[in-house]
Amino acid sequence: MMRQILTVLLLSACLAPVSLAGTQSYTALVTLDEAARKIIQQGRNKVLATRTETVDGRRVHIIKILTPQGRIQHIKIDADSGRVVK
Repeated sequence: MMRQILTVLLLSACLAPVSLAGTQSYTALVTLDEAARKIIQQGRNKVLATRTETVDGRRVHIIKILTPQGRIQHIKIDADSGRVVK
């Protein structure tokens, strides 16, 4: 019984980064968490919200931040390359 539970948990952890869109599966090379950490490390930004969307057929992580100057910005990061998208 315990072995079955551990197997299910292990499989769940392995499949967690895969999101399904229709019948196709997709695995981001840069996770939403990694993208948010990258933004935080670049300055003293505070992350307010995060989400992943499909924009022009590409998966994009959108990070809403509060800058040290008190401005709110939305930074878009390509989920495959990790590059900032305009």
